[in-house]
Amino acid sequence: MALQPRPTPSLLILALIPVAGTLIIRPLLTPLSMGTLHASFGFAILAFVAAIVIIPAVGDDFIKVGLKGRDLLKLRGGDILSSCDCRPESMGLICASVYILLLIHFIPFAFSSFLLHPPVEEGLAGVEFSLAQLSVYLSAILSLLIATLLGFIDDLFDIRWRHKLPIPLIAAIPLLLVYYAENGGTSVVIPKPFRQIFGNMDLCTIFIYVIGARWTWTLGGVYAAGLSYGSKELVERHLLSLYFMLPLIGVCLGFMYHNWYPARAFPGDTLCYFSGMAFAVVGIQGHFSKTLLLFFIPQIFNFVLSCPQLFGLVPCPRHRLPKFEQSTMLLRPSVTEYPHPPSKLTVLTLRVLSGLRLTRLVIQEKTNIIMTSTNLTILNFLLFNLEDLGIRLGEQGLIFCSILAFGIRYGLAGLVYDGDRR
Repeated sequence: MALQPRPTPSLLILALIPVAGTLIIRPLLTPLSMGTLHASFGFAILAFVAAIVIIPAVGDDFIKVGLKGRDLLKLRGGDILSSCDCRPESMGLICASVYILLLIHFIPFAFSSFLLHPPVEEGLAGVEFSLAQLSVYLSAILSLLIATLLGFIDDLFDIRWRHKLPIPLIAAIPLLLVYYAENGGTSVVIPKPFRQIFGNMDLCTIFIYVIGARWTWTLGGVYAAGLSYGSKELVERHLLSLYFMLPLIGVCLGFMYHNWYPARAFPGDTLCYFSGMAFAVVGIQGHFSKTLLLFFIPQIFNFVLSCPQLFGLVPCPRHRLPKFEQSTMLLRPSVTEYPHPPSKLTVLTLRVLSGLRLTRLVIQEKTNIIMTSTNLTILNFLLFNLEDLGIRLGEQGLIFCSILAFGIRYGLAGLVYDGDRR
């Protein structure tokens, strides 16, 4: 049996729909200095409402075709959830569909000056509008569509970790080719101390978002808070980021209503793929390569830590999330077991990681053979180093990393970066 959907807040929805309609329609009737931004806020509210309403409406249909799952780390009635306590999965497909559809309907507001009389020089709808900007915008939507398709395929066929890495690159090809053809830069500016190691990391934005997208709504708020009006060109770039981020925040907040404890729906890989591509779009088109890289410090650490398992140096189980310990009601690091002695390369890798306190090994005393090792993720790393404080400190660490990113980007940029304005 499936859990009953969370009740839809009817009064809230009835109150928000007129607000969204007013924000969207008013720029068509009365010229506004920031009419396009008003419309973007309206579409964000529509995204929030649509996610809240549609997800419970289609949940049973997803369960019927086998797209369902259980929350392994939560309790219900004092017992661990039974196998029949199912929730609909792959709800990221609904979120992505709503998001992309709203971006398509937003095109006239962002790129058509004939809607305003007299024309207003605002954002991308100014008098210097060119078809090149529209082509890049459409290529971004195409990349989002491909990312959504590939993410849903991943949900259906459960692609292995190491095979997922090329998927973002494939999805980003339309965006990168069109943007490069318009003489845009597709590289990410690396801090000076690391350039001898990494060089000029072309397209590295693509692989970062594979693991970074689960904090989409938080990072979206950070991008929105970073809006600056220093120059006309800068305003256009930041407005472009808002046009992509505001509906994303709306649809993710709507999904969070159903995903909040106890969860009534799961996102699947689709949400991670399409929302990560949205950040890639903003980072590339908005020229935020420095800021994007800094905001993803925790995810980059998680990716680097996971590489030995992703590339086969250490065995990689299907699920690496922490395990729930019912006796203590706490989370414990998940482990990889070795029924047979691991290879010399695996032993060497694990010994080095253990010496750096990145993993914890259980070794048989008599034979000195490795029996288990904690899985290589940032959550397991925090749990075995900080025990029950790990998760709480991990959440605080995300906030700290965002503050640190702002400090480096706007306080220490002269020391960490050179004169590259991207």
